[in-house]
Amino acid sequence: MVKTNAMRMLDKAKVEYTTREYEVDEQDLSGSHAADMMGADHGSVFKTLVLKGEKIGYLVCCIPVDGELDLKKVAKAAGDKKVEMIPMKDLQGITGYIRGGCSPIGMKKQFPTFVEETARSYEEIVVSGGLRGQQIVIAPQALVAFIKGSFAPLTHN
Repeated sequence: MVKTNAMRMLDKAKVEYTTREYEVDEQDLSGSHAADMMGADHGSVFKTLVLKGEKIGYLVCCIPVDGELDLKKVAKAAGDKKVEMIPMKDLQGITGYIRGGCSPIGMKKQFPTFVEETARSYEEIVVSGGLRGQQIVIAPQALVAFIKGSFAPLTHN
């Protein structure tokens, strides 16, 4: 297992977490595939998405891998009129992470971060560890506290 920056940051802050690994399929980088590879409940595995709002600028959303963002709900959570996904080609420059390995922990800058409120119904959720195939298993409240984020409704029901 590779120790990622996200993991080192959690270690330094003494935040409890465990890790999971899965074999990466370059043809299928979806979170659903990652959840299947780990044999995990899709509702507890969260993908990290980066958006840009008109006023707030860049923001981050963590939603279940099978979920679909509701941009109106995201804008409301962010206190903005309109938000949109950033182009995939801009992801690494903005966050330092590549597609399939984008973690809400340890981006180049700490952006406002929102976690889908359904995360609270799980003892632990799974988020990217910052590298394809490396996952962090963490209590949702511990994640939100560490990233100074908040829970909000973000997906279509």
